[in-house]
Amino acid sequence: MAAEPIIRLAGISKTYKTGEIEVHALVDVDLTVEKIEMLAIMGPSGSGKSTLMNLLGCLDQPTSGSYLFEGREVATLQKRDLSALRLSAFGFVFQGFQLIARTSALDNVALPLVYADVPVEERRARAKEALARVGLAGREDHTSAQLSGGQQQRVAIARALVNRPRLILADEPTGALDTRTSVEVLGLVQSLHKSGITVVMVTHEPDIAAYADRLVVVRDGRIQSDKTQVPHDAVADLAAMPEKAA
Repeated sequence: MAAEPIIRLAGISKTYKTGEIEVHALVDVDLTVEKIEMLAIMGPSGSGKSTLMNLLGCLDQPTSGSYLFEGREVATLQKRDLSALRLSAFGFVFQGFQLIARTSALDNVALPLVYADVPVEERRARAKEALARVGLAGREDHTSAQLSGGQQQRVAIARALVNRPRLILADEPTGALDTRTSVEVLGLVQSLHKSGITVVMVTHEPDIAAYADRLVVVRDGRIQSDKTQVPHDAVADLAAMPEKAA
């Protein structure tokens, strides 16, 4: 028997009202996300991909349709239950890093554990472990201003990992980075995927989507295509690139 997908959407629609005008951001979307796969969602601005990402992460609720997460219906959960699910199951990575300025990397990473009421010593230990996992051991006391863009995104990824999520949702995770740093970050994301974490990544760039093993293209609120692909290997691509100038 096939394993239950981590996510199953059936007939999902999302409509926003602005005065008397209705905007259909998503229309009758069916989508499954398998456990431990790396999925890219791609589409132009206004296609509905960000709305889809928000629904997948329980940051918004659909107007209609069914959303099962690990077999549990979440489309109609109350805010408190949605918040608990987000804390326990999801890690979020954003384009703008969304780190707190003048706050150490350690404290930025530990923040989700504050909301989860984890004791201080355990918070610090888990945050330190997460930073080491993304290659930032020894940088725990550095603030955002003391870190490069790539390092800031690594801090953001460590923050996404600190709750030990089953699923990472990454919204344009390389949008603010140069090409080499983007591939470095994608290599880290691929390594997390290989360690057993499901990854869903939103991007408008085909070059970035090429690092996923499945590509879903969204247009006008509908899924236009859904196909598996042989992903680019970030480690190999990085090795073939010239080193940055000193």
